[in-house]
Amino acid sequence: MVTIKDIAAILQVSPSTVGRALADDRRISAEMKRKVNEAAAQAGYVANRAARMMRGVQSNLVGLIIPDIRNSFYSTIAHALSQCLLSANYQLTLCETDDDRMHELRHIKELTSANVAGIILVPSAKPHPDSARILKMTPHIQLLRRAPLLGDQWFGIDDRRALYESTEHIINAGHKRIAYIGGTEELPTGAARVQGFRDAVKSSSQAITVHEELGAPSSPEFGREAVRRLLSLKKDRPTALVIGAVQNTSGVIDEIQDQALSVPRDISVVGFGDELGYRWWGPGLTTVQLPVSELATACGLWFLHHLQNKGDLSKPYSFISPPHLVIRGSTGTP
Repeated sequence: MVTIKDIAAILQVSPSTVGRALADDRRISAEMKRKVNEAAAQAGYVANRAARMMRGVQSNLVGLIIPDIRNSFYSTIAHALSQCLLSANYQLTLCETDDDRMHELRHIKELTSANVAGIILVPSAKPHPDSARILKMTPHIQLLRRAPLLGDQWFGIDDRRALYESTEHIINAGHKRIAYIGGTEELPTGAARVQGFRDAVKSSSQAITVHEELGAPSSPEFGREAVRRLLSLKKDRPTALVIGAVQNTSGVIDEIQDQALSVPRDISVVGFGDELGYRWWGPGLTTVQLPVSELATACGLWFLHHLQNKGDLSKPYSFISPPHLVIRGSTGTP
């Protein structure tokens, strides 16, 4: 393996000069940095990250902790953050929790032991107290979900407004039997979304019969099962479905298609998230469009600014992006 001493011998300079040049030390001239980097590239030099960690040097890694990479919601976030961080020579490393707080704690421990520059996380429903203790010593920011235990810095979407507008649209179309399918209230996003649904119903001057199916937001199968239960009702069977999670939406529309229901004649549907195929599904899915990529980029840029300028990450900060209801053919009069 090529070492710093090998490059120093090639250029006939001291190893400390080479080390500082590779670290982009301001004490080294631009010309010397150019020579060192060219020699290092030609010799096939690769920095020894483990050795840097032993010296207590902070790495250029930024950890991203998310519940489930299979959800396009999170894969879009990972891509946007990766591009943002690469522009400043930081590298994103990905961890999945499956919404398990012990997995979350393990990832936090591993990332901090690797001297990561910072951590961006979508927290679990009830983070472990040890996670909060460790994160106090590491620059971090919460994304999408906000757990007060983990700090007061958060980038998210106005989830209540998203479901308020979805439900209001269905009520204005004349529906009086409406069902909501979404995530559990244990999650802050799930609680905000079902609250938006309830507030829209409460604001209506009409008498509306509602059903709520709350479960795992990351499960398409839960969406399928919820539709089966709702369609089997002999009394007050809903004429419209309002959905509050991306993966639940996928399950719901798959089940509706398998049961050969005509949308919106048999049932109206408002989804959550705007996957590429939703505009072509049936008559086109009316759904909540979420500014996920833009939100992730804003979060990444804000975090980079604080990392590079040693900003104060203890001060409360919130950035909330508005959703947008896209009306297509899956909603109509009952």
